[in-house]
Amino acid sequence: MYCGADVSEDINIIRLSAWYRPASNRPEVLPIAARGYPADVSNVSADSDTYIHGHDASVLAQHLRRTAEEAAAFLLPRIPVGARLLDVGCGPGSITAGLAQHTNGGSVLAIDVVGDVLRGARDLLAERDIHNADLSSASVYRLPIADAAFDVAYAHQVLQHLSRPVEALREMRRVLKPGGLIAVRDADYGTMVHWPKDRRLDRFQQIYHAVAQRNEVDADAGRRIPSWLKEAGFDQIEISTSVWTFDDSESTGNWGNSWAVRTLKSALAEQAIEYGLATQAELEEISNAWREWARHPDAFFMFIHVEGLGIRT
Repeated sequence: MYCGADVSEDINIIRLSAWYRPASNRPEVLPIAARGYPADVSNVSADSDTYIHGHDASVLAQHLRRTAEEAAAFLLPRIPVGARLLDVGCGPGSITAGLAQHTNGGSVLAIDVVGDVLRGARDLLAERDIHNADLSSASVYRLPIADAAFDVAYAHQVLQHLSRPVEALREMRRVLKPGGLIAVRDADYGTMVHWPKDRRLDRFQQIYHAVAQRNEVDADAGRRIPSWLKEAGFDQIEISTSVWTFDDSESTGNWGNSWAVRTLKSALAEQAIEYGLATQAELEEISNAWREWARHPDAFFMFIHVEGLGIRT
């Protein structure tokens, strides 16, 4: 079962939204601390992709549930002592915080392309008293970092949102030291299974895949990690899988009620309507379906993540 903070009610989402509201005196660029990184990491490339989820409070609430212990379980035992670790697409920073605690005296540089989210991550790191992690804006396509700067490069649920995933992996490979480790994990939306059956939730899957295709990204990215890593130049690759399972009232309630909100309020909803792939009325029906499913005593949901480790030779 996937566990975390309870965000199943709208009031929790409202509170989270207030927590993420940036203070007027916060800088637009988050400077990194002087840890000897070989290049300044402070600029976002203009060639970023369209993010299907956006950064509505309901999305951030789910992302804050993520932990390094779960999302990076395949990586943690492999992090060397004193590692310099690059966290790509760090979002609100909950995984970053955990990675920082597992670097064995090392440090983390976490990057994202959205300033408001980085500011939320900064607050989270401060709240958890994490001092060996730095945050900055940068695009994975054009990392302003010297070659061979990091021991580990990590990305969680990032490749599925990139129109050029192999290019991104090559750039991550570039900044790895010889013998350095890349670790990527992505969901595969095509493996999502729900019970009881509901044509409206089937339609949600169709809409999600159609929006992803319009954005020129792959919602089923998980299954492509092995081939993408090979194409990016990694020849020593290890692949594993893990399953998120929602099978009790807490987990199904959280998952269903969260998607009920996201179906109407997130960037996914905006893009689906803008692209002519769904109507507002249809999205409202799907939102209702998620809420009904969340309350059903037999509710069940699962999907597969694929995890890839590659060594830079």
